[in-house]
Amino acid sequence: MTEAKVAVITGASHGIGEALVAAYRAAGFRVVACALSIPSSSDPDVVNVAGDISDPGTADRIMSEGVDAFGRLDTLVNNAGAYIAKPFTEYTPADSDVMLSTNLAGFFHITQRALRRMEAQRSGHVLNITATVAEQPVNGVPAALASMAKGGLNSATKALAIEYASRGIRVNAVSPAIIRTHPEESYAGSESQIPLGRIGTIPDVVAAVMYLENASYVTGEISHVDGGQSAGHW
Repeated sequence: MTEAKVAVITGASHGIGEALVAAYRAAGFRVVACALSIPSSSDPDVVNVAGDISDPGTADRIMSEGVDAFGRLDTLVNNAGAYIAKPFTEYTPADSDVMLSTNLAGFFHITQRALRRMEAQRSGHVLNITATVAEQPVNGVPAALASMAKGGLNSATKALAIEYASRGIRVNAVSPAIIRTHPEESYAGSESQIPLGRIGTIPDVVAAVMYLENASYVTGEISHVDGGQSAGHW
């Protein structure tokens, strides 16, 4: 009997992360799910780890409590992130701390540990959730700090894909635009920013992630799930 694969998913308590946990379980993976606040799981094939992903101690516990318990690591989904949109001169030091610690420091701590494990196995997949705003700013939606943080993930995706390709490890990203994860009224008028004329859904993002999970000849890819927003100004 083939041993079940194992995925680590951060930002896993709600929205896209929660849906990814369900998708990976449906695909037969065991899952280590991390979020700032997440209860213990009743599923013996899911280990939930509560903690701040920007804290290296949380990354250590993901590995010791989940990955080491399951005995392997096949996929890391860096889904945890923070997004604050406001005029650049109105960003506060606290905004900067949250955006950079969650999006970049959090990515660094868990990805470094995951790659060490994958390198020893000579196989693995790292998938980062970035954002189209990093490549295609929208007039009237100032989000330079978000662009900086998510753009860093895009650059790291390509750099790591090249660095680790010879070791059997793939690195990809999914780059969404506006995704419906909050109450309906918060999206009023947002369709005008999207060429396809509709707001994206959580299943749209999950489908892209699972495509890349199974696309064994794809690495260094930034897959846009944005209704055409990344194609340019319209």
